[in-house]
Amino acid sequence: MLGKLGTLIVLVGAVEVARRYAMANPAAVGKLAGQAGQLVDQCTKGKFSDQIHGAVRKVQDATGEGSA
Repeated sequence: MLGKLGTLIVLVGAVEVARRYAMANPAAVGKLAGQAGQLVDQCTKGKFSDQIHGAVRKVQDATGEGSA
């Protein structure tokens, strides 16, 4: 049980680091989200294009980088 708790603590820490980075670097996060979306879209051969573009748009809107 402590193993799962330790894993959860590590994940919570990683999420907090990511949140702080996103708040400090919104332009970089918006750009990376766009690049990641393009890569995933290519890897899935466009099968989930609408969902991917929607997720990227949400990230970019949240970071103030809403030009998808």
